[in-house]
Amino acid sequence: MYDAVMTSSESPISRIVVLDQHLPEPLPVQHVEVRRITIEPHTALGAHVHNGPVFGNIVSGKAIYQQAAGGEVQVLHPGDVFYEPAVDRISRFDTEDEGVTFLAYFPLTAGQDATLDLV
Repeated sequence: MYDAVMTSSESPISRIVVLDQHLPEPLPVQHVEVRRITIEPHTALGAHVHNGPVFGNIVSGKAIYQQAAGGEVQVLHPGDVFYEPAVDRISRFDTEDEGVTFLAYFPLTAGQDATLDLV
């Protein structure tokens, strides 16, 4: 059972939900594309939008993340997860003294390609 958290000290497996993100509307997912993305130090990606939702987790380094202008600024570290809503403006996904490598998961509908548009 995947929705249970295993807490027994006798079990060699632990399952912890780290993100449970509801989408604003149903999405007929045909496939999921997973990308390993590396951003060099001192890179400001700039404001951007994606044409579908993006889920990610930081593998190494750190990123400065802000969903909307004036929104909460987060520093994402290895093991942290994030969600970028479809067509919502992401104000920051920047690096400072160290770069970042993360896995990004793109749930896509039939015939859809993942896009990132700078705004």
